[in-house]
Parts: sequence; C-alpha cells; structure tokens
Amino acid sequence: MPLSVCSPRRARQRGNAILESALIFLPLMAIFCAIIDFSLAIFVKSTLQHAVREGVRYAVTFQTQEGFCHDDSIKNVVVRNSMGFLSSEEAQEKIHIRYYLPDTLSPSGENNPGNIIEVSVEDFTWGWIAPIWRSNTPMSMLIRSSDRMEGLPGGVSPPCRAGTPA
Repeated sequence: MPLSVCSPRRARQRGNAILESALIFLPLMAIFCAIIDFSLAIFVKSTLQHAVREGVRYAVTFQTQEGFCHDDSIKNVVVRNSMGFLSSEEAQEKIHIRYYLPDTLSPSGENNPGNIIEVSVEDFTWGWIAPIWRSNTPMSMLIRSSDRMEGLPGGVSPPCRAGTPA
C-alpha cells in the first residue's frame, strides 16, 4: 500500500480531530475572555480604592492646593490617583466627600478637626468587554474610605470647604 493513500479509518479520525478542536475552542476562548474581564474589573476597583484612600490621607491633614478649597483639593487628589478612570467631568461628579461628627456619626457639614471624613466614588460603572454568559449590564461599583480629621495648631481655622477659591 502506498504511503500517500490514507485508509478510510484514518481520514475519519482526522475529521474527528477538527470537530473536537472546534468544540473545545469556543469554551476555551469564553474562559479566557472571562478571566481578562474579571481581572480588569478587579484592577479598576482596586485602583479606585487606592485613589479614595489617598484622598482621605490628603484630607486629614487639611492641605489645600493653590487656588482651591479643601473639598476641591481632595477631589483633585482622587482624580490624580485614579489612573484616568475618573478624568471625565461625568466621572468626577461621582466623587463624594462627607463629614461626620465623631461621637454620634451623624452628618456634619463642617471640616472641623476631630470630625470623620469619608471620601467615596459612587455609582461608577464598568462595562464588560465580552458579556458572554451574562447580560450586557455594566457592573456598578461603590468605593469608600474614611478617617478622623487631625487637629489644627491653636488659633488656626480649617480651610474653606467648597465654593469660592482660597
């Protein structure tokens, strides 16, 4: 029997290999896309968590950037540490800064020493790259960080909170 001629059995096996490869390829690609999708979502959330944590660390020291009040300076720090995820005007509106009284944890409108500050990014949405087995609804994230405001040296008042520049 010449070597160039395949037996019918061998030809069927070659067809099986192509079919098996096709049946394995689609789920394999779906798993690969899911790994990338979930990894990116975790990366975005941890990046934004770092950004709000840096905003709180900046806020507790009552620092302000030149020409900005306290809250606007905090928002600038959060945007600067967000690796571009919060660079648009729409995304910056999702940054919230709240102050609470330390004893009762009731909301306070003041950035007084001893109060608790909370910096958060609320309703930030991340769209899936390949929504294979899930809907195309974007994932909504809520990221928060808080700390207690430091004391100020005697006679020094806290910087302006918002509104008119310093």
